[in-house]
Amino acid sequence: MRTSHRLLLQLAHDPRYDIREARITYADRGAPGDHTTIGGDRILRLDPLYIVISSPQGETCIPSHRIRRISYDGTVLWEQGMKEEDTRTPTGRKPE
Repeated sequence: MRTSHRLLLQLAHDPRYDIREARITYADRGAPGDHTTIGGDRILRLDPLYIVISSPQGETCIPSHRIRRISYDGTVLWEQGMKEEDTRTPTGRKPE
């Protein structure tokens, strides 16, 4: 199964992509619609269990299970519950 963590690692470390162009939506109780979308430029670190983002409080840890969607250049690459055969690479192709 392709995971949100694996995709974020690819966006962060593959020279063909720029993680700052990614948009990450995560469950955020109390926020409008109970979710928040951030730009990849706010990601400070990727941990196997969470991402660390910059926030007004300094740093905030977002557990990986709260990530709902990852898009890049207007294309949804990963969405919670999406079947692996429906996932896309940042170029819009199916992963190899």
